[in-house]
Amino acid sequence: MAWSTRELAGLAGTTVNAIRHYHRSGLLEEPRRLRNGYKQYGVDHLVRLLQIRRLRDLGVPVAEIERLESGADGWRQALEALDAELVETINRSLRVRGEIARMLEHRSAGAVAPGFTDIAARLSPTQRSLTLIYAHLYQPEVMADIREMFEAEVDPATAAFESLPPDADEATRERVVGPYARTIAEARARYPWIDARESRYLRHSPEVTAAAMAEAMRVVYNAAQQDVLRRAAALSLNPAVRDAAAASAG
Repeated sequence: MAWSTRELAGLAGTTVNAIRHYHRSGLLEEPRRLRNGYKQYGVDHLVRLLQIRRLRDLGVPVAEIERLESGADGWRQALEALDAELVETINRSLRVRGEIARMLEHRSAGAVAPGFTDIAARLSPTQRSLTLIYAHLYQPEVMADIREMFEAEVDPATAAFESLPPDADEATRERVVGPYARTIAEARARYPWIDARESRYLRHSPEVTAAAMAEAMRVVYNAAQQDVLRRAAALSLNPAVRDAAAASAG
């Protein structure tokens, strides 16, 4: 799964010109090109673009983003100066200053979606990237559930899945599939939006959402994890597994 410049801009809620500007500024890496010269963007570009947009929405100038993210001297002063400027824009100050305060406290620098700043330090790099993608694909009520998922204690099945090495053998994968299928089934029973196609849950069409999520899973998980995820997701739809999960969730 790959996107053109225009498709990436539409998915990220920005413009083609903005993407070109971020390329020229060195904030966004150039993607690979096909033989015909067309650019092919992946989920890593989407995550990076959403990170840039997150900081731009907070009022951070493009020229300051790299310095802020690198931790160079003056990053705190840059945020404090921005905070002072935002006092003059009353309509936005409460929301934006609250986000900046949490960024300063937890040093997340826009690496997670709004509402996740205070738990950013507890999230893995994969989870941080996923919060940005989820926030762009799902409506706020879904994001509240996703935060609940990330805050919950990691169950043994999920821990086993996340620790799978890319070269895990078949026996190891098989041991993880069953328990992880039950975890997925319980999530499906508890959170109806996981399988829903209604616009009240989604910011984009079901097709765009499914394609973006599939590409994200391909990038953030290794080969063994992708294999186990496919098998566990299919097994989670088994009536016996589903009924047991529904009883547990209820």
